[in-house]
Amino acid sequence: MDMILPDLTPGLWVAALGIALLAGVVKGMVGFAMPMILVSGLSSFLPPQLALAGLILPTVVTNGMQALRQGPSAAVQSVLRFRRFLLVGLVCLLVSSMLVSILPTQLFLLAIGVPVVGFVLLQLSGWSPKLAAENPRLEMGVGAFAGFIGGVSGVWGPPTVAYLTALGTEKREQMRIQGVIYGLGAVALFAAHIVSGILNARTVWLSLALLPPAVIGMWLGGLVQDRIDQTAFRKATLVVLLVAGLNLLRRAVMG
Repeated sequence: MDMILPDLTPGLWVAALGIALLAGVVKGMVGFAMPMILVSGLSSFLPPQLALAGLILPTVVTNGMQALRQGPSAAVQSVLRFRRFLLVGLVCLLVSSMLVSILPTQLFLLAIGVPVVGFVLLQLSGWSPKLAAENPRLEMGVGAFAGFIGGVSGVWGPPTVAYLTALGTEKREQMRIQGVIYGLGAVALFAAHIVSGILNARTVWLSLALLPPAVIGMWLGGLVQDRIDQTAFRKATLVVLLVAGLNLLRRAVMG
C-alpha cells in the first residue's frame, strides 16, 4: 500500500486510522461529524484533496448503517419528507464537486473551516432557532448551501443539523434523517469524485483502509450512547470540532 500512497509513513497510517476510529465513535453517539473530524484531522498532515478522498467510503457505509437502523420503510419516509432538500442539495453537490481540483488549497480549507466554526459557535452559545413549520424555500436554500459545501469539502453536516434542530425534529427521527441525507449525499459525492478524479485507483486505498476503524468506532459509539449524558458529550464534541475548525482556518490564513 505504501507503493500506492508513498507519502504515508507507518506513523501517519496509525494517525489516520486513529482519526477514523474517533470519527466513527463520535458519529455513533451524535449522528454526525464524521466528515468534519476526518477531513480536519487528515488535512493536518495530508493534502486536502487526499483527505477528501479518504473520507468518502467510510461516510457512505456508516451513513447507510445509520439510515437503515429503523428499517427501509422508515428511511423511505424520510426521503419523501425531505425530497426538496435532497434534490437541490444533490444538484449543488454535483456542480461544486467539479471545483475541487481547481480551487486553491487555502480557499478549500476556508470552505471547510468557516462553516464548522460558525456552526459550533452558534451551538455553544445556546442559540437554537425554532421554525413554526416547514418552509420549502428555506429547505431548498439550506439544501443548496449544504450541497455546495459538501461537494467542495465533503462536509455538509452543520447546515443540515442546524436545520433539523430548528424544525424541532424528534431525536430518533433526526438521527435517521441525518443518515438518509448524509448517506444519499455521500453516494453522490462518491460518484462525483470518481468523475472529478479525486477518488481514483491510487487514493481509493486510503479510503478503504479507513473503513474498518470507522465502522468499529461507530459501533462502539452506539454502545456508549445509552450510557452517558449525551448533552454533555455533544458539548465536548463541539469543543473538539471548534479546535479542529480553528486549525483549518489557521492553515488557510497562515499557510
